[in-house]
Amino acid sequence: MAERKLEGRRVLITGASRGIGRAVAIRFAQEGARIAINYQGNSKAAEECLKLAEAASISAGISNAGHFIVQADVGEEGDVKRMFEDVDTRFAGIDILINNAGIQMEAPSAEADPKDIDRVLRINLGGAVACSQAAIRRFLAQGKGGVIVNCSSVHEIIPKPGYLGYSLSKGAMGNLTRTLALEYADRGIRVNGVGPGATVTDMNASWADDPVQRAIVDEHIPLGRAAEADEIAAAFLFLASSEASYITGQTLYVCGGITLYADFQKNWAS
Repeated sequence: MAERKLEGRRVLITGASRGIGRAVAIRFAQEGARIAINYQGNSKAAEECLKLAEAASISAGISNAGHFIVQADVGEEGDVKRMFEDVDTRFAGIDILINNAGIQMEAPSAEADPKDIDRVLRINLGGAVACSQAAIRRFLAQGKGGVIVNCSSVHEIIPKPGYLGYSLSKGAMGNLTRTLALEYADRGIRVNGVGPGATVTDMNASWADDPVQRAIVDEHIPLGRAAEADEIAAAFLFLASSEASYITGQTLYVCGGITLYADFQKNWAS
C-alpha cells in the first residue's frame, strides 16, 4: 500500500460541509488525516460530509479515524474560540488548518449595502485571520511547526465587478498568506493558498446547473471547462503535505488558465 501523505495529521477544515471544503475533507481522509469538519448552519450537509469522510478512511484501510463535526460561525470570535477548544479536546492539538469558509454577495459596487460588504469581509477574511491566529498559537505551543492553507480565488488578482466584498476579501487573503508565511517561517510554519477558478460547487449552482450558462463559463476558460471540486482538493493536499515542504507564502492558482488573461489567447492587440 502506498504511503499515506497525511497519516495521523490532525486537520481542521472550515466551511467543510459542502463544495470544495467537502472535497478536501474526503481527500484528506483518504490520505490518513483526522478531520474536524466545520459548518455554520447546515448540520445535515455536515453529517453527510462526515459519513463520506469516514467511508473514505475505511476504504483506505483506516478504522476509527475520529473525524467529527463542529458548528461555528468563523466570523464570530466566540465561535472560533469554542471550535478550537473542541479540536483541542478531540485531537489534543492541530497540525493543519484549512481556511475554506467563505460567502459572496452580488450588487453593483456603488449600491452595495455596507452591512453586506462587512459580512463578507467578516467571514471570508476575518474568519481566516481569527482561525489562523488560533492555529498558530497552538503550532508554537506544540513546537512542531504546522501548516495553513487558505482557500483564495482567482479574484485574489483578477477584479470581480459586482462582488466588491468578495474581491476585497480575496485580495487581502493573498497578503495574509504572505505575511504569516514570512513571519513564522523560522518556526516551521508554512502558509500557502489555493486560488480556484470556476468550480462546480453549490455556491456556483446558478451557472453550474444551467447548461446554457455553463457553456458561457466554459468558453472563457483556456482549458475549456470548469473544475470539479476534487481537482481543487488535490492542490490542497499537495500544499498540506510534506511534498510541499519547501513552499511557503505562495498562492497556487488552480484555474484552467483563467489567470493567463484568456482574451489574449487570440492575438487581437497587434
